[in-house]
Formats: sequence, C-alpha cells, structure tokens
Amino acid sequence: MNANKGCHFSSHLAGVKGRYTQPSAPELLSEPCLACPGAEVGGERSLRIPCLSLPPLSPKKKKHPDQEQKAIKIQAWWRGTLVRRTLLHAALRACVIQHWWKLMLARLLEKRKRAALESSSRREWAVVQLQSLVRMWRVRQRYCRLLHAVRIIQVYWRWHNCHSRGFFQGTYDLTASHLGLELEIFLGSQICRITDCIPFPIKN
Repeated sequence: MNANKGCHFSSHLAGVKGRYTQPSAPELLSEPCLACPGAEVGGERSLRIPCLSLPPLSPKKKKHPDQEQKAIKIQAWWRGTLVRRTLLHAALRACVIQHWWKLMLARLLEKRKRAALESSSRREWAVVQLQSLVRMWRVRQRYCRLLHAVRIIQVYWRWHNCHSRGFFQGTYDLTASHLGLELEIFLGSQICRITDCIPFPIKN
C-alpha cells in the first residue's frame, strides 16, 4: 500500500519535470510537511515530505490551421451579412423618407401653383372689370358729346328752316262787338304785317 503511494507520488513529480525547482533547506523547514502513514514502524521517525503548491495546469487545445481559416471565413461572412442587412435597412428607411419628402414637396408646389392661379384669376377679373368700367365711361362721355352736338345741329337746322320757309306770328283782341287781329308773316328777309278788325256778328 505504501509502495503504491510512493510510486504515485514519484510519477506525479515526473509529470511536472521541467517546471519544478528543488527548494533550499530553509524553505523546506518553513513549508508544511505531510507525514507518510506507516513510516513509524520499528520506532523510527516518520518521513516528512514537504507539501508542494502547484498552479493548476491549463489545458491547451491545438487548433488546426484549416479550422481556424474556416472559422475566420464564417465570422467574416456573418459580419458582412450583418453589415449588409444594416445598410439595407438604412437604405430602405432613406428611400421611405425621400419618397415622403418628395410627396410633401409636390403637394406644397401644387398648393402654391393653385394659390398663384387663383390670385392671377382674381387680378385678371379685377382688370377686366376696371377696363369695362373705363370703356363704359368713355362711351358715355362720347355719347353725351354726340347728343349735345346733335341738339345744336337740330337747333340750327330748325332756325334755318324757319328763316328759309317762313313763319308767322300775331296777336288778337277780342271784345263784345269786334275781333282785332295783328299778323306778322316772315318770308326770308321780307316781313308782311296784316291788321284787321272784324265786327260782330260775322256774316261771311
């Protein structure tokens, strides 16, 4: 039993060969020791073995270069996929925003065009009304001038007719016994005056 434990301890020391350094005497005295059971047979002192505190061994996994390259390629593909997906989402959002902004600009431009067209139509209607009023006023002024000229022409024409054709005017005096008449006949530049007294009763 003790021989087996000694063999196991020696094999453990052989496994850490190259990493174990033999301690000095003061270090052996200061370090805690382990007593090997069964060593005190025959009245002899027990063997004290110093306790070694060894760091835990980290297992190293060897990777093949082909597997590393494949893992790197897979990681690069996945990162590229994520980047392309992010860029695709960003491009889609940008397209949506651009479409909305273009639609808003088109609506705003249409509203401005409609407002400008309405303003232009109102101005044109106002100009047409003003032109019609000015034309009506001018026609009325011309009509008044023509009417005044026609009246003047009529007065002169009537005066001319009266002086060229002749006219007469006269007075009468009526009493209980007779009728007195005074007539003036104008024939151009000639004047004829007639006076007469007619007694009553009138037979002829």
